[in-house]
Amino acid sequence: MKIRVKILFIVLPLLTVAAAMVGGASYLLAAAAVNKIAVGSLQFKTEEVISYAEGQWNLLVDNNMIGNLSMEWVAKEAVGNFSRGILRSPTEVIFALDEEAEIGIMAGNLAILPEEAAALVASVRVEKNGFLFTRINGVERAAYTMPFSPFNWQVFVTEERSQFYGPVEQIFRTSAAILIGTLAVGVLCLLIMTHYITMPIENVVSCMKRIIEENSLTETVPVYYKDEIGHLSHTFNIMLQNLDVAYKQIKNYAFDAAIAQRRERKIRNVFQLYVPADVIDEIFVNPEKMLIGTNRETAILFSDIRSFTTISEKMQPDELVNSLNRYFKTMVNIIMDRDGIVDKYIGDAIMAIFGAPIARENDALSSVLAGLEMSEALIEFNKSQIELGAPEFRIGIGVNYGVVTVGNIGCDRKMNYTVIGDSVNLASRLEGLTKMYKEPLLFSESVYEKIQGALPCRTIDRVAVKGKTLGVPILTARRSITPVEQKAWKLHEHAVQLYYKRNFRESLAVFEEVRALLPGDLASDRYIDRCKRYIKEPPPENWDGVEIMHEK
Repeated sequence: MKIRVKILFIVLPLLTVAAAMVGGASYLLAAAAVNKIAVGSLQFKTEEVISYAEGQWNLLVDNNMIGNLSMEWVAKEAVGNFSRGILRSPTEVIFALDEEAEIGIMAGNLAILPEEAAALVASVRVEKNGFLFTRINGVERAAYTMPFSPFNWQVFVTEERSQFYGPVEQIFRTSAAILIGTLAVGVLCLLIMTHYITMPIENVVSCMKRIIEENSLTETVPVYYKDEIGHLSHTFNIMLQNLDVAYKQIKNYAFDAAIAQRRERKIRNVFQLYVPADVIDEIFVNPEKMLIGTNRETAILFSDIRSFTTISEKMQPDELVNSLNRYFKTMVNIIMDRDGIVDKYIGDAIMAIFGAPIARENDALSSVLAGLEMSEALIEFNKSQIELGAPEFRIGIGVNYGVVTVGNIGCDRKMNYTVIGDSVNLASRLEGLTKMYKEPLLFSESVYEKIQGALPCRTIDRVAVKGKTLGVPILTARRSITPVEQKAWKLHEHAVQLYYKRNFRESLAVFEEVRALLPGDLASDRYIDRCKRYIKEPPPENWDGVEIMHEK
């Protein structure tokens, strides 16, 4: 909405209200004055008629003529003649109605319909005296009424409303015409004034449009008046000059930034093949921290291809590389879909981290699920290997959860984002144990503490890996198990508890139940053999059930 229209919307209501208030006040004052005259005039004549009627009634009383219908008729006729004598205009009428709405007297030229007479009588039954407006024969009339009980009359003195209020209505019409004329003149003056005021502003707007369309800041606005608007135009011209200078600087900065951004994108695209994207983002945000390591809890996953040397001897180099690339692509996609990052390839092995550089609540569970999905994906991978006439792959996966040192480790000439620490070594040893225990996935007790209840888990053994003296429980998991497996795994855990409490006979009996449910189950067979051995040759008193591993 334009400014001149807004000004019209603001000023016109003020003019209209002011003129309307003046005209309304004039009309109301005139109407009040006329109303007072009308009431006084009609009331005076009504009182005169009543006074004359009382005189006629008193004559009947003095002459003892009450009840003489002919004499009463004469008295009423005298009242009617008197009423005709005081009429002063052809539209003035005096009449009386009895309780039955019958006309007692009629002075003047007026035909009252029976229903109109009945309505008049009904309207004055409560208030016997007073001024009123009524409509008779379709004409609006002003009237004053008073009762005369001796003749059982309700006397009305009326005059057409226009006789009293015509001049007032003329005043109203004149006021309305003046109001309309005033508004027309006011609108014209406002249009001229607003054009004078808004013309410099419109010039500024037009200049801005040209700047936008032509993308040029060399435009200027003419200064017409030495007032606030003129000052605005002058300030606008100064702003355009400064913007032109700033725009040239911004273009130079934008050009430099675009070149820098393109270089950064190239660097990211290259280094994302070697370093996780999250690490690159952290380096760009905080380059000064790239040499600082931090301690945090993460899940570490190691996977390795079994007998890879034998496999590589059976394949041509290009076929081997092709198979490895397809294998790595499959496994890396699974790891990254589970929010893990691939730390490094160690020959045919994969080392992955869950929880760095971004820690999540379910890192341990994500690492185990990734391991299970890697084992499942290997089945489909081996199908394609068979179709290609290539040997199948077998893998082992070890997962541990614990505190590690994580960061960009190295020097200013060679960096590697990785994790180091005892927890990493344990994850690597667990991966190596999968070969001996014939399990595709093994994880430590620290992982189990994070995932218990989320997946069905089973204790495999308690071992001290090479280089360690303290034993740790090792477990495996499945996505889901059958009801028979569920029963067998529950018995297995009970038997394991009995075993480590040195209750070898009871443990043996329970493990045999497990084997009956799961024929060929290596884990229960292993414990059965140990129970039989310890029943014949009990272990020493300091036995803790830990199996010492002498190989990786």
